[in-house]
Amino acid sequence: MNYKNLLKIAVRALVRNKLRAILTMLGIIIGVASVIAMLAIGEGSKRSITDQVSSMGTNMIMIMPNMQRRGGVSLGASSSMALRYSDVVTLRNESAYLAGISPEVRASGQVIYGNENTQTTIYGVSDEYLEIRKLKVGSGRLFNDSEMRSMAKVCLLGQTVVENLFGENSDPVGLTIRIKNLPFLIIGTLEDKGESGMGQDQDDLILAPWTTVQRRLAAIDYINGIYASAVSEDKSSLATEEITEILRRTHKLKESEEDDFRIMSQSELIETMSNITDIMKYLLGAIAGISLLVGGIGIMNIMFVSVTERTREIGLRMSIGGRGQDILRQFLVESIILSILGGALGVIFGYLIAKGAGGLMNLTTFVSTQSVVLAFAVCFIIGVFFGWYPARKAANLNPIDALRYE
Repeated sequence: MNYKNLLKIAVRALVRNKLRAILTMLGIIIGVASVIAMLAIGEGSKRSITDQVSSMGTNMIMIMPNMQRRGGVSLGASSSMALRYSDVVTLRNESAYLAGISPEVRASGQVIYGNENTQTTIYGVSDEYLEIRKLKVGSGRLFNDSEMRSMAKVCLLGQTVVENLFGENSDPVGLTIRIKNLPFLIIGTLEDKGESGMGQDQDDLILAPWTTVQRRLAAIDYINGIYASAVSEDKSSLATEEITEILRRTHKLKESEEDDFRIMSQSELIETMSNITDIMKYLLGAIAGISLLVGGIGIMNIMFVSVTERTREIGLRMSIGGRGQDILRQFLVESIILSILGGALGVIFGYLIAKGAGGLMNLTTFVSTQSVVLAFAVCFIIGVFFGWYPARKAANLNPIDALRYE
């Protein structure tokens, strides 16, 4: 019996029991739709996080104090005073792979304007910081070298701080706010940046000259970190090696001593985030794939029922010359049709679910070609695997016993 006739017989058998065929496919449809939707949401989340991290500059390099330990107990990075402005000067003068570099000094405190107040973080930086972090001045201007040298009390506000203190669509340039009871003149505002890939509000900040924050607000003689940008993304690793060599030399560290600083490049952060989201994506897909297994078991059950119901038909076919191999193929074709058709409908529903969920979560989902191909491949395997045993049982029936079956 050729495959064209097998296909016709299988389709007729399924059409005779339309409701049962639909209910059988339902498990496959739900399973495939779940896998497609979960992988699409996971891939969309991965791309969104990667894009947001990349928006901060793929060639950005962060240098932070390393964890200090005392008696085996970590004191935290904030307790380290390993980095100083002299490190910034040395790196600027000696590094061949850095396009820009800025110190960073942080201070948290209450900011007051009139009857309004808000809690935020004040970052003390140089003028190169905005280019490194891909920040843009929305209105006003950036502080200059003269203001940094004189520790001038000037600042730029992020949009969240502007809204909290002055309301939406306000332009507070020229007004004076109080930070830790010190008056600061607002000379500019930053353009809206939105949330980072990790849910952090990138607009809840104030920028001021690093000298001002270091001496007037934080009252320290060291810096909390260094932000730099490599000349290009492909030179980030070379820049990292060069920074390590320069800082170990200037900090007079012996070969046996650990670094008192740690370096993180944006490309490494993107790779780490990508690996984490990949793990979560495939974990969600694997959990959703359990329903595919349930759907396959449903196909096996229905095929057993079909074999029992059509025992006399099988006996009749065998009595007029039908071979066991033909009977095996007939039931396998029915099983594969159920799986493939269920998989096709599952892909469609999975796509619609992914788009709907993406709209609710304000996330761009992405249904990859690989996930669709994988879904159909799995459906075919399920059709063969779970349909083979019932088909084999049908093929091994004794024709005489089958004809006598009531």
